[in-house]
Amino acid sequence: MPWIRTIDESSAGDDLARVYERIRGERGKLSNIMRIQSLHPAAMQAHMDLYMAVMFQRSGISREERELIAVVVSAANRCAYCVSHHAAALDAYWKDEARVLKLAEDHRAVELSPRTLAMIEYAEALTRTPGEVTEGHIQAMRDQKLTDEDILAVNLVVAYFNFVNRIALGLGVKHSEEEVGEYRY
Repeated sequence: MPWIRTIDESSAGDDLARVYERIRGERGKLSNIMRIQSLHPAAMQAHMDLYMAVMFQRSGISREERELIAVVVSAANRCAYCVSHHAAALDAYWKDEARVLKLAEDHRAVELSPRTLAMIEYAEALTRTPGEVTEGHIQAMRDQKLTDEDILAVNLVVAYFNFVNRIALGLGVKHSEEEVGEYRY
């Protein structure tokens, strides 16, 4: 149970019902991270818009890379809710659950490309010690041929998951096994 009241679909007013319907249409089902925002439909709508832009906008950063960043950031924040959701999404690409679980436990224990490592090192630094991020982190990504547009995409994924982790952790959002799977990736 979350730590604040939520409004279920059968009790939703018109505005909330429209947001719930949109989310089901775009994602396939309604997640608890969205449901926790049911007392503020406008924020839920804006959150969904941000999620779609950050995670699905075309760029030089693949969906797989975005999900990998989501797992690493969420694991660094110890957000089991987001780790479970995005580990399932990453496994849709990797098709190797043991490797995904190892990544969530310690990304250094998984063999990753230098490009991916540069993104992950930046993601971890921005999550754990944001005041210590330097231009050197950016240069490490440039050295791996990431463009400034790609670097911005990485930054937005990292920032987004730090935001969402705090919603989940700060309001007691939990996941269930049936909630985690079968989203549209």
